[in-house]
Amino acid sequence: MSKHAAFYNSLIFKMIIAVVLGAIVGYEFPKFGESLNPLAGGFIKLIKMIVVLLIFTTVTVGVAKLGDVKKVGRIGIKSLVYFEIVSTIALGFGLLMVNLFKPGVGMNINPAQLDANLVSGYATNAKALNAVDFILNIIPSSAVNAFAQGNILQVLLFALFVGFALLHMGKRAEPLLDTIERWSEVIFVIVGAIMKLAPLAVFGAVGYTIGKFGVASLISLGKLVALFYLTNVLFIVAILGLIAYASGFNLWRFTKYLSEELILVFCTASSEAALPRLIRKLENIGCSVPVVGFVVPTGYSFNLDGSYIYLSMGAIFIAQATNVDLSMSQELALLGIFLLTSKGVAGVTAGGFVVLAGTLTIFPDIPLVGLGLLLGIERFMDSMRTATNLLGNGVATMVIAKWEGQRDDRRMTLVLDGNTREPIPTGTVVNL
Repeated sequence: MSKHAAFYNSLIFKMIIAVVLGAIVGYEFPKFGESLNPLAGGFIKLIKMIVVLLIFTTVTVGVAKLGDVKKVGRIGIKSLVYFEIVSTIALGFGLLMVNLFKPGVGMNINPAQLDANLVSGYATNAKALNAVDFILNIIPSSAVNAFAQGNILQVLLFALFVGFALLHMGKRAEPLLDTIERWSEVIFVIVGAIMKLAPLAVFGAVGYTIGKFGVASLISLGKLVALFYLTNVLFIVAILGLIAYASGFNLWRFTKYLSEELILVFCTASSEAALPRLIRKLENIGCSVPVVGFVVPTGYSFNLDGSYIYLSMGAIFIAQATNVDLSMSQELALLGIFLLTSKGVAGVTAGGFVVLAGTLTIFPDIPLVGLGLLLGIERFMDSMRTATNLLGNGVATMVIAKWEGQRDDRRMTLVLDGNTREPIPTGTVVNL
């Protein structure tokens, strides 16, 4: 009885109920459902309110407590190597599936009949995307500006500098380090309070999506949506599953451990919605604070597996739908371009869509106006790619922590078995 009672009171049960109620309201009362979007928007803003502070305190404390600058550099290099390998696999996986099942073939869309105004705004934003600007944008004009704009990469860079400075100062920095660590504890308490509103956010997000776009919007392009979901699931099972197995943990059990976060990001289509809890849960499962503090925020810009699958599938789908016959060399060239442009996915609003627009502006073989075909299903695609992104970053953190010898596998086994509520070794006990 106690287990059933605990489940009924759990966050995941409340969010499942919210999904069902949101779908019913959106379907039966579409206008009212459409008006529920502020519930999800307000929740995401509350999370964004504390995300940068969370990143700053976590990374700063983690670096300062490493005791060796070389360790940070080693974690960074290993993380970027892992991100590049897995992102290439994700792009190639999407390319393989869209060529194998050809969801756009037979649509026979004439690009001249598509409304260019629908994508003009995205195309304009995409022109500003290039590798040099992306790298320079990591450096904030001021530390205060980085926090004010909520730029995760800029805050990460500043936190690394502060952490290195505290590490260099040694014992003299201990009072300040202790203060920053206590602030981190305060932030996690705030996160716990905000998360009580998660079911309300899920209800609003689902009600809005069904009310605004309806089930009918899926029918015309349902083949692509179904294939995209299938491709993400296969990527998770085949690629992430293999990576997890090689690293010594079971992906299915790990996915169940992150089930609440996955439901939340799927319904709200916002990776940031679950960022604080992802960090805390990875620490709880036995990954060290320095590894979690570096890999997770960096991965939010450089390790977005679902977005990479979307980019390659979306581009080839447009080519197929508009009867553009691409050679293998052209598709490989497109994949190479994506390897560069995809690094800006997290840097802009509607990142995946804007980066796809930016790539097509420098790859004229595929008509840019064809992006209009994806607009009606963008919200449905966004949900799945966001969930894949979150799970991919969780797996990446587990792998890098193991690689660095900074993962407590005994604790990991206990947590995945559900046999422990021990305090997180490096922080405060938070009700997960």
